[in-house]
Amino acid sequence: IEFKMPRPSYTIDTLTYLAEKHPQHEFSLILGEDNLKHFDKWKNHEQILEYYNLLVIHREDGSEQTAFHQHEKVRFVDAPQMALSATYIRNAIKNGKSIRYLVHPEVESLIKRKGFYQ
Repeated sequence: IEFKMPRPSYTIDTLTYLAEKHPQHEFSLILGEDNLKHFDKWKNHEQILEYYNLLVIHREDGSEQTAFHQHEKVRFVDAPQMALSATYIRNAIKNGKSIRYLVHPEVESLIKRKGFYQ
């Protein structure tokens, strides 16, 4: 969806688009705990918290506490930690390396078919 949206792409715009296109669904934002540190700098972060839940993955680095840690719309999730990031996957694609087992097979197929991140 974001590839078709105007640049720069903001999370609030993506969430709003998804909510308007699929009103039968409830959307939440999944992000790493390290992103809470600067969440107040995100475009319309208040609106994100008003309309969407944040599912926050704990980070091993012990990210510092913020006001968002206590927000009613923020829920922390314990998940297995992997030394893997979206940046790593994009760079692997740019360098012609396999992303098999790093993303769902349908996602890999779409990335290849559309030539994303080349």
